[in-house]
Amino acid sequence: MHFADYKTILSPKNGMNIYRGCTHGCIYCDSRSTCYQMKHEFEDIEIKRNAPMILEQQLKSRRRPAVISTGAMTDPYMPIEERVEYTRECLKVIKKYGFGVAVLTKSARVLRDLDLLKAINEETKAVVEMTLTTFDDDLCKKIEPYVSTTSQRVEALKTLKKEGIPTVVWLGPFLPFINDTEENLDGLLEYIKDAGVKGIVCFGFGVTMREGNREYFYQKLDEKFPGVKEKYQRKYGLAYSCSSPNHQVLMEKLRAFCKENDILLNRQTFEYLDEFESKNEQLSLF
Repeated sequence: MHFADYKTILSPKNGMNIYRGCTHGCIYCDSRSTCYQMKHEFEDIEIKRNAPMILEQQLKSRRRPAVISTGAMTDPYMPIEERVEYTRECLKVIKKYGFGVAVLTKSARVLRDLDLLKAINEETKAVVEMTLTTFDDDLCKKIEPYVSTTSQRVEALKTLKKEGIPTVVWLGPFLPFINDTEENLDGLLEYIKDAGVKGIVCFGFGVTMREGNREYFYQKLDEKFPGVKEKYQRKYGLAYSCSSPNHQVLMEKLRAFCKENDILLNRQTFEYLDEFESKNEQLSLF
């Protein structure tokens, strides 16, 4: 790990990434793509020095509170967070200034900060978004080797629901020839139903490939799924979007499930995530 100086911590749309790089080892990770111009080894985590202080300076200057989102590029609950605790400190700042938060992770480590998430949610809104790719823990360990298993994530979702924290699931990626099956989707949807999830995000059934992440993905396919790399090369070549042959049937199944269970999907989910809610009369007059 190493520290680097930054002037800002928030994007124009209130996105916050405290770290750069990742140690989860997900074989499909888009954040490895060279277009992001990372100038250090991906597993050598770059920490944005004084991130909580920078966040406080930025929130002080905001005229209106909003939902701060984190986790789009780098998981805020990697193992390094146990030592640095910048995510936790930033949650304290978010609570102090009456903002909401939406946290995207693959880690049950998010439960460490349940006290702060509940405190934020009592005043405004705190949402935890969890990525799920496969209902099979053994397969999960092959494609996402150094992160909480699916069953651990689902138990975290259930705990969050029990504690009054709304949750959203990001479904995918669904890797062609690996986890893009009806059986896998059915298993995940059963988990989602049991966990009482409010919304789902699913951009489609497949995976995206760019320079940087494609090479790593192919290397891992050779190690873990011999012969599958050649299937990708024949079917997709250098295409960015590698859509599953089962995309249509899987998407129809997902839409029907969401309608039947009154679960938000995609655009509806994003509208919910973006909407700032104040449960405090003083904050509503901001």
